[in-house]
Parts: sequence; structure tokens; C-alpha cells
Amino acid sequence: MNMNEKRTGARALVESLAKAGTEVLFGYPGGAVLDIFNCLTDAKFPFVLGRHEQGSVHMADGYARSTGKPGVCLVTSGPGATNTITGLATANIDGVPLIVITGQVSLPLIGTDAFQEADTTGITRAVSKHNFLVHSADEIPEIVAQAFYIATHGKPGPVVIDIPKNCQQALTSAQYPERVSLRAYHPESAATTAQLNKLARLINDAERPVIYAGGGVIASGAADDVATLARKAGIPVATTLMGLGSFDEHDPLSLRMAGMHGTPAANWAMNEADLILALGVRFSDRVTGRISKYAPKAKIVHVDCDPASIGKNVPVALGIVADVKDVLTTVGSRVKPAVHPEWIAKIEGWKKERPLAWKPMHPGVIMPQAVMEAIDKASGGRAVVVTDVGQHQMWAAQYFRHSIPRHFLTSGGMGTMGFGIPAAIGAAIARPDHKTVAVCGDGGAQMTFEEVVVAVEHKLPVTFVVVNNGCLGMVRQWQELFYAKNYSGSILTVKGRPANELLEQDLDYDYLPDFVKLAQAHGAEAYRVLDPAKLDATIAKAMRSKKTTLVEVIVEPRANVYPMIPAGKPVSDMVFD
Repeated sequence: MNMNEKRTGARALVESLAKAGTEVLFGYPGGAVLDIFNCLTDAKFPFVLGRHEQGSVHMADGYARSTGKPGVCLVTSGPGATNTITGLATANIDGVPLIVITGQVSLPLIGTDAFQEADTTGITRAVSKHNFLVHSADEIPEIVAQAFYIATHGKPGPVVIDIPKNCQQALTSAQYPERVSLRAYHPESAATTAQLNKLARLINDAERPVIYAGGGVIASGAADDVATLARKAGIPVATTLMGLGSFDEHDPLSLRMAGMHGTPAANWAMNEADLILALGVRFSDRVTGRISKYAPKAKIVHVDCDPASIGKNVPVALGIVADVKDVLTTVGSRVKPAVHPEWIAKIEGWKKERPLAWKPMHPGVIMPQAVMEAIDKASGGRAVVVTDVGQHQMWAAQYFRHSIPRHFLTSGGMGTMGFGIPAAIGAAIARPDHKTVAVCGDGGAQMTFEEVVVAVEHKLPVTFVVVNNGCLGMVRQWQELFYAKNYSGSILTVKGRPANELLEQDLDYDYLPDFVKLAQAHGAEAYRVLDPAKLDATIAKAMRSKKTTLVEVIVEPRANVYPMIPAGKPVSDMVFD
């Protein structure tokens, strides 16, 4: 278009989103964004209509986690904006790049309690990396460019753009900038030569080193660099929940996941290590347990692009604010080839002593761990696995063999139930060349089940697996272990709910709702499995389907996630059953 030609702010927004690289837009319409939606019919990117604003943000989140590119979402003002808060908080704590555009009442009406007015700037400040309130149509192209820059530079995160209706309707000739310059935001940092030399010296001198890889490894694209360093220096690798897939768990050096429900070998190795090279991690309480007893023998090196994370939760011997990949690429030549035979032998002994394993509790009843193994087997370990939150999430972390970055997507820091179904849809739209499987519990699935129809509408061959134990499994587990088996509010079935006697009953109680009928009502294929002998075949059949499918698996309701380090306890208090 002619540089002096004017068009509406809404049109300028859609053009700017395209120039910023938007490949798909998720969202939900409303009065305060109708001018923008009026311009979407001829946009250069498709629009995906969610069925709820929270689900739409989770779809954008799943898109972003599976690609590393910013997910983009558009909603209306008031309740449309407030419904995004959970999705924003989920992305913010996990470092996921999102652009969430909200409509707003016209500028003169702000502060008058106008229809569907909300203080979106104030409400979203605590759950976003940054937010903007547009004051003029002329600002829109530059703000879009700045939002994408902020979302993707430094620690990734969600950015909110709140656009009043009159700014959408006003005319502007402002163009998308060729370069972005933010006077007060320069997040790029690099390790100094002294830091790199000290890091190499610590690695070369260590006798019991452990690499601890988190989501920052995946965000920086450093998985191959971690593997190169680990194999060169003979260092075993543990991961966080968010770091699963950053190191191939088939590798003999893999310790798999550490933390509350991590492997004994990973937790014992962290406890006995003399050096922990922590890459892109937050040192969450779900990993450290009692801080005063965490890794008592180790010097900790913490590498992260977020300066606020360094030394925040655990004291460090060396903190480096830099991109993980840049550090590993540079330090590699300074690290000497090494083996640590005694240390590796000790770890192998722990792996044999306490492997991840399960056994049936009752004949003819499916164990939930078997569901994860069936999905892993049917996909050949290649599927993009998206989980909801709860017991099934931890079993998925434990019983899949994670080997590929961005193939395990889950809500880590926020622990958001309802994440799984919509995030899987976003991931499937982003990566149609990969099979996507959503693993949900019967609790979380009921929170965002309305989004299943979006997968059907777009003919996505997503497989939704509902692990149905008739209760809020992780809540029920904690009530069993720490609240004297008082199953208050955690039973989802008709029988057992009033008396809280789930664990004392036989297994012939009702499971509600009927997820097969629900899925079929939404247009999906659906199957139910109760017989362990039919589990593998049913899962494989569903995953081969070219249609949206759902498999409801009725599982043992008494099963608990083990091993477990109780909250706030040290590794020595790990329990196994």
C-alpha cells in the first residue's frame, strides 16, 4: 500500500500481525473487537475459533511450546480479557512466548464502568511479561513489533496488547517498523571469559558431576549441545519436568526426571553430586524440597537468561546470566574429555536398585502406568504428548521415554488443570506432520472439554486419552497420605461421593460423565477400555485414525504416583509405596 494511505487501526493491526510472522490466530469474538474481526476474513493467516477464551490462550500456548514461535490470541474486552488470566499465568511462569490482544472500551469511556469494561492493564500486570494500553491508532504497528520482540527476547513470556475500540476505528498511515528499538529493554547478556574459564575448571575438576537441564535448554535450542558436553565429559544428565526431551532418556547417561516424583537415581545423584551444572532451570520447590538440605555436597553453577532466577532459591558457586546455547557452545572447547567410572557405576547401581516400575493392584483392572506405556509403544516414542495436570501428568513424565525437544508439553509452574485438551489442539495445528496425543484426567478433561469440537472442526487427527479413575487423583493421593483419608471434594462419581469411601469400595461404582458419549456428541470417534488385554490394541487403533479420537480408559482408582518426596522434605524422606 501507499505509505501515506490511511486505513483503520484494526486493519493496521492485522497487517502488523502478518508482518510480525503470525501464522495462525486463536481467539473468540465480541463487541469490542468486531472491527478487528471484520478484517480477518482476508488476513494472510487463518483464524481458529476456540470455544472459550481460556481454551483459546492454551491453544496459542500449545502452538508456541511445540514450535518455539510466539502464539497469538485475540479476545474481546471485559470477561473476554479476564478469561485469559489463567492462560497468561500458565505461559508466564513457564516462559512461553505469547501475544494476547484484548479489546477495550473506547478511551473516553475508560473509568466509567462502561459495558464490558475491565482494567485489563492492571489485571494482567502480574501474569504477563509486559502489557500495553494503546492510546492511538498510530501506535499500533510499533506496539505490535515491540510486543513480539519482548515476548521472544530474554526469558520468553506473554505480552498483552489492550486496544480501545475507538483506536481500532480511527484512521492511521503508521507502518510496521523495520527495526525495534526499546530504550529500557536490553536482555541480551553473555558470559565473560572469566566465567567461562571458571565453569570449565569446575567441570574438569569435578568427580561426581551432574548436568541438570530445564526448560531453558529447550527454549534456547541447546539440546544437542547438552548431549555433546555430557558425552565428552562423561556427565550424567537429570532434567526438570519442563526439560523432558532435552536429553535422550535412552542414553546410558540419562538420569531422567528429578524432583518430587523423579527417579530415585536422579534424586540420589543430585544429593551426592559435587558439581551441579544447572541449565535453564528455576529450582522450583517441587525439585529442591527442603532448601537447607538440597544438594549439600555440590557446588552449583546456574546458567539462565533470566537474571532474577540466579541465586533466587538456592545459593550458587557461579551464576551466569546468558543464553544456555551460547554458553555451552563457547565453553565446550575448554572442557577436557573425561570419564567418571566410580560415579557412573554408583548411579547404575541406583538404577538397578530402584527402577521405575509398577505392578497390578487388582486382577482385570488397568493400571494407569500401563496407559502411558501403551501410548509410548503405539507412537514409537515420536508423538507430541500434551498432558493436563495431576497424577496422569506425573505418570506420563515417568513412563514415556522422552527423547525429542518440544515433544512433551505440560503446564509446569502453574499446574493448570484444563490445559491438556486445548494445548494439544494448538500443537496439532502447529505441527501437522507429527501425531499429537493429549493425556488428561477425568477432572481436568471436564474443565475444557468444549474445545474438542475445535479439533473435529479442523479435522485434526488428535487422540485424546482420558485416564478415568473417578476422582481428582492427585488431590485424593495427598488426602490419603497427609489428611487421614478424608476424601473431601475429590470424588467425581455418584457412588462414594457423600461418604468419602472410595478406597474401601469395590470397583463396580459409576464413572461420570460418559466421555465416550460426550466425544461422539462433539463429532469425534470414541472408545472405552476396561480390559487390560485390550488396552494396547485400542490405543494403537485410535492413534492410527485420521480423525479426532478419544479413548476413555477406566483405571485403578487407588493407584498413587511413586516415588514421592513429600513437600518440603529432603531426598532422604523419599517414599516408594
